Amino acid sequence: MTAYTERGHGSRVADFFGEHAQVLSIAIFFLACMIFFSIGSETFFTLGNILNIVRQAAPILIVAIAMTFVIITGGIDLSVGSQVALVNAVAAIVMAMGIPWPSVVIGMLVLGAFMGLVQGWFTAYQGIPAFIVTLAGLSILRGLALYLTQGYSIPIKDAPGFFALGRGEILSFPIPAIIAVIIAILGYVVITATKYGRQVVAVGSNMEAARRVGMPAKWIIASVYIISGVACAVAGLLIAARLGSGSSNAAVGFELQVIAAVVLGGTSLMGGRGTILGTVLGTLTIAVIGNGLILMHISPFFTQIVTGAIILVAIWLNTRIFTANFHFGMRRKG
Repeated sequence: MTAYTERGHGSRVADFFGEHAQVLSIAIFFLACMIFFSIGSETFFTLGNILNIVRQAAPILIVAIAMTFVIITGGIDLSVGSQVALVNAVAAIVMAMGIPWPSVVIGMLVLGAFMGLVQGWFTAYQGIPAFIVTLAGLSILRGLALYLTQGYSIPIKDAPGFFALGRGEILSFPIPAIIAVIIAILGYVVITATKYGRQVVAVGSNMEAARRVGMPAKWIIASVYIISGVACAVAGLLIAARLGSGSSNAAVGFELQVIAAVVLGGTSLMGGRGTILGTVLGTLTIAVIGNGLILMHISPFFTQIVTGAIILVAIWLNTRIFTANFHFGMRRKG
């Protein structure tokens, strides 16, 4: 009886580690990065720097949460950086016309939802691969931002309430980070405890099977791009509020960081599997690496090399762990 119980306990432990292998691996990697940079720089572990990291990571985390939904469905959104830039630029232009900032915030959220809806419609209802649709969006939306600003930075003046969104603090904690935490919690609840979340996972696992049991599969796919667009609008507004200006050059390379954070966190590029907790850890890891390299006086351009390498390694590990778990599950069922 005891041996049987021990075998059952060991099996449950093995199942737990197998199911959460990717999240556990990124958690260990994150802690290793924290230890490494704290040794390499005396200022890394100061309260001011930690708060700076979470403030700068907030826009990436917000969009990464939305990107998790997109990738779970088996899609991808390469246009997120361009969407952020367009919202960033348009918000500054409209506010320069004297429109009150609360109205601008609402308008930009609507703009973000519209951009996502258009791309989602082409992907879900016209059958064009998400890679192609969002690659076109990357070019079109960035070009539109450049055209509207003529390449110049648009200053934002006399909007203290708006600036507080990007620069303010509540109990010494940055407001952008608070917003990002709220969105992360909301994303976790939606994907784990709602009918919509289960539908997103089901569509990503097998779209045809989901459609046959009555799920609105095409609408589910379109909706995740709407979520992505709204998240990009929030990120664009936070960046504009922090910098006090809008620019078509905002969020260059943003999509690379977002996708790296999501994949590093264990969301499968094949769809059907993802974790919000992993995305949070992946985002913080990317932010810590960028911040730590700068504090160690290493060229910030090197961060792009590191980020690219992380994506490659993460995808490799992602595939290996997914395959290993699949075969492990098949053996247990057998």
